[in-house]
Amino acid sequence: MADTIRVGAGCLNQIPLDWAGNRRRVLECMAQAREAGVTVLCLPELALTGYGCEDQFLSHEVAERAWTSLQEIVPQTSGMVVAVGLPVWVKNAVYNAVAVISDGAIAGLVAKKNLAGDGLHYEPRWFHAWPEGVIVTDRFGEDLLPIGDPIFKIGGIRIGLEVCEDAWVADRPGRYFAGSGVDIILNPSASHFAFGKQEVREQFVVEGSRAFGAAYVYANLLGNEAGRAIYDGGGLIATSGRITGEGPRFSFQEVTLTVQTVDIERNRLHQARTVSRRIDVEGLSEIESDFDWPNVTRSDGHEAVPPMSKEEEFTRAMALAYFDYLRKSWSGGFVVSLSGGADSAAVSSFVKIMVDLAVTELGADGVRERLKYLDLPADQSLWMKQLLFCAYQGTKNSGDVTRHAAGALAKALGCDYAEWEVDQLVEGYESTVEAVLGRQLNWKDDDIARQNIQARVRAPGIWMFANLRNSLLLATSNRSEAAVGYATMDGDTSGGLSPIAGIDKEYLRSWLRWMESEGLPEIGPLPALSHINNQQPTAELRPQDQNQTDEKDLMPYQVLDTIERAAIRDKKGPKDALKVALSKHPEFTKEEHVAWVIKFFKLWCRNQWKRERYAVAFHVDDLNLDPKSWCRFPVLSAGFAEELREL
Repeated sequence: MADTIRVGAGCLNQIPLDWAGNRRRVLECMAQAREAGVTVLCLPELALTGYGCEDQFLSHEVAERAWTSLQEIVPQTSGMVVAVGLPVWVKNAVYNAVAVISDGAIAGLVAKKNLAGDGLHYEPRWFHAWPEGVIVTDRFGEDLLPIGDPIFKIGGIRIGLEVCEDAWVADRPGRYFAGSGVDIILNPSASHFAFGKQEVREQFVVEGSRAFGAAYVYANLLGNEAGRAIYDGGGLIATSGRITGEGPRFSFQEVTLTVQTVDIERNRLHQARTVSRRIDVEGLSEIESDFDWPNVTRSDGHEAVPPMSKEEEFTRAMALAYFDYLRKSWSGGFVVSLSGGADSAAVSSFVKIMVDLAVTELGADGVRERLKYLDLPADQSLWMKQLLFCAYQGTKNSGDVTRHAAGALAKALGCDYAEWEVDQLVEGYESTVEAVLGRQLNWKDDDIARQNIQARVRAPGIWMFANLRNSLLLATSNRSEAAVGYATMDGDTSGGLSPIAGIDKEYLRSWLRWMESEGLPEIGPLPALSHINNQQPTAELRPQDQNQTDEKDLMPYQVLDTIERAAIRDKKGPKDALKVALSKHPEFTKEEHVAWVIKFFKLWCRNQWKRERYAVAFHVDDLNLDPKSWCRFPVLSAGFAEELREL
């Protein structure tokens, strides 16, 4: 039995139901681990199928194909212990399981005990939670194998597993491992990105290694796997209560591997010295197998990785999400109706950031290889013209400021760009309607309809360019607008992907200022955003002499976001939401706050149908309003009528 062992955390960029591709990436990670001298390799949760298979997990064929993939992997594990996730059926129930393979044979399976059922997670819809302390033997393919929550004693080394959510709960399985002398804990995970979440992961990894006296290996998925959720990778290894290995986050690689040598004897000494540790004399059920552990003489240094700022996390997550969505949807590029305002500027800028970061990490040849279906030009300076088309669609209500801002940003991005006017289209619709009504439309009586027709006539032309270029049309609405329905359905909400629908407007404006002046260290700032940042957000749908701005139509964005968090995140009613707004924004009068709270709740309730229709949005903030993945609300309701009367 070895005193020191090399362990590895493999993070994989998988695709749901991509049998050959998912298997290839697993084998590639195993090959990298073998070359690095790793003998214990942890791979992500449901790595063989992909985590985002949704209701297809209920298909027998999915489990059968996953098992076939596993059988092709098993022979490649000679001299290694590998944990890899897949769904399995036991007694007509589906379980989220991990196969533990030891030296070319499956030692057994661990089934997840704590299922994630909050937020965008929906595991209880497909999987059953495995009962604690139960191990059964069942047939999987041609094999009779144990499944449950055992400890694996492999060549004298005890290995236990916590599967993703298992480590996030108070009664985590590790509490039993401590009393059973477990040496290594593996955590195969599919933990989606959200602001500040990495620090929480580090805490439970560090605490697991300290409290349980074991080496802890955490492996996560990587990239935009299935459309909405983004996985940041970031494999972690900890021992004796400190991080000793950290993998890259938001990598454009398909496989990343974090490696570290762990001292088994030192951890055992730590366990022996911890007299408060409650020893389980009978111990958990163990599955024992022989293993010839190699002698590991080299050690690995570790340099702590500084935490990312919110702006850096957001930028890297969005760039990776764009890249994966592009290639996994086999799209020719992106198309944006560039208004000269903050939202469309951010949506467009991420394409340039995506390209720059991908080239920085993968090199030009690496990007061409990953996007080989696009046949990118040899001249890299032409890539943005192929990957992004933007159009400014002006009306007589548009101003020179936004037109100039759109043109200046498009030039800085290097994208394909055009300008055209849509007044003729607007006038055509208005004259047709006027003929039916028998009167002329005016701004006093027909304000909303006249605003909306301008937004809607912009959609068909930009959709046509998306079709002609085989590209993704990107919608430009943000979360603050989604909350109150300040968006035109089939207008600015048009698109197959709505990247910033989960981001509030106030933060988006802050990010644009950061990107203008600072940006990421590898690619620097984007100074052309100054043309965007030096103006007040406006829809430019009313005549210019009305000086329309978003905040005049609604309320100050910082107040809107405060009310939204209180009402939607914290589930406070109008009275309590008013108290929060008053305390946080004392610069405004009580009368103003009352009016804004009433407006918010009325608009929130009226516009659930719009949120139901939004295109797929990236999940970057656990304050999302997406009813398909995070925040459910009835389309029809009483609209807080009684509560608002009480204000």
